[in-house]
Amino acid sequence: MIHPTAIVDPGARIGANVEIGPYAIIGPQVEIGDNTVIGPHTVIKGHTRIGRDNRIFQFCSLGEVPQDKKYAGEPTRLEIGDRNTIREFCTFNLGTVQDQGVTRIGDDNWVMAYVHIAHDCVVGNKCTFANNSQLAGHVTIEDWAILGGFTGVHQFCRIGAHVMTAVGTVILQDVPPYLMAAGNTAQPYGINVEGLKRRGFHADSLLALKRAYRTLYKSGLMLEEAKVKLAEDAKSQPDVQRFVDFLEVSKRGIIR
Repeated sequence: MIHPTAIVDPGARIGANVEIGPYAIIGPQVEIGDNTVIGPHTVIKGHTRIGRDNRIFQFCSLGEVPQDKKYAGEPTRLEIGDRNTIREFCTFNLGTVQDQGVTRIGDDNWVMAYVHIAHDCVVGNKCTFANNSQLAGHVTIEDWAILGGFTGVHQFCRIGAHVMTAVGTVILQDVPPYLMAAGNTAQPYGINVEGLKRRGFHADSLLALKRAYRTLYKSGLMLEEAKVKLAEDAKSQPDVQRFVDFLEVSKRGIIR
């Protein structure tokens, strides 16, 4: 299952039924879980742990040192969960000691070609990143987010669950959950209704989220006033609580 031209360090921990393609390079501190497929010419280095049942296509670079001038060789990490698809020419970097020291990607993500995930990013589960999506350092992407092609996310930004961005979106501030966003710089364009329907959100939940959106973006309320109103609404509409929780942890301000 390991091609004879692949270079696998004896210190690497390789699970059962792992395939490693021609000319791949696997470093000594790498761990690869069962049934994962590594494509040709892929380079995996650093303290990198990859879970089971992943499909990593050719020419990816995973676990390379961060593109951060402050990095001085500290033993930081990259952690990738289970059942992810990572297409050609993707680059995921190690974390830095200026943050938690780890770049983390969850489970069941669909990552298309040329995606860059920089140091200290945290990506949830079931996200989709279209071609050339780019995450700067310290970015958080919550579950079920979809980034359109060529979406760029500024460092330290947070993107909420179920967000969808259009092609070429430039994100310089946090994007609350459930939203659609587009433009340079990103502007809100309502609730991601179709995506939420596909994930089983019922009509009453969708109505509550639309009302929450109007409170945040169409009511004329200042942000702090809108947060108070949303907190009150969340008492009877649990899905709105995700709005409230997101706004509480937002540090860069939200697109508005």
